[in-house]
Amino acid sequence: MNRQAQAAVLFLLGGALLHAGTTDLYLRYVKGGLRPLLLAAGAVLLAAALATVWYERRGGRPGHAHPEPRVAWLLLLPLLALILVAPPALGSYSALRTGTALQEPYAHGPLPAGDPVPLSVVDYASRAAYGHGRSLHGRPVRVTGFLALDRGGRPYLVRMALNCCAADAQPVKIALTGELPPVLRPDAWLEVTGTYTPRLDRDPVNGGPVPYLKATSTRPVQAPPDPYDETWNN
Repeated sequence: MNRQAQAAVLFLLGGALLHAGTTDLYLRYVKGGLRPLLLAAGAVLLAAALATVWYERRGGRPGHAHPEPRVAWLLLLPLLALILVAPPALGSYSALRTGTALQEPYAHGPLPAGDPVPLSVVDYASRAAYGHGRSLHGRPVRVTGFLALDRGGRPYLVRMALNCCAADAQPVKIALTGELPPVLRPDAWLEVTGTYTPRLDRDPVNGGPVPYLKATSTRPVQAPPDPYDETWNN
């Protein structure tokens, strides 16, 4: 590609990164804490594009005068996909084919006041599986996640946890029992209010613990702006 084309690609890529970083789109790719780095990368690419144009206009020496391979323009395809297509967050398909990433925490803090207690999927699962529900007894909880149904129709409430980006996202799963909607749709987001039950299964993929939550009420909710959970390894 000649310098003008290189500058155009750099400009488009930098603009796409800035667009993603100034909206919630970047949360489909990386964790929230990486937003400053994403914005900085976009700014650097825009600066590189402008510097390339400035250098070319000043009469910088051109490169070798041989024709560029047309296949190089295929580099624009991932860029156009980034700009035009917002990928969905990982959902039930990935969750059921990956073992639970639940890890034993160092300690469990006290539950906040108020009933029902709002807990993340990770927090409830770790308290139920590794804390044996001691901090949950007698307290209704409210947990939000998306639904996944295994081949037998058993429902799970899931949140994908990640370290850095969507490429390393892994599921944390809670099996559901109790009062559930008559129709369960995979990937639908659900807010579940319920109570702890000591029942515990093992994930068929990796043998990790999958605790149960006994639902007393449910309601459908919109997917959150950040569909991933970043608290599991804090």
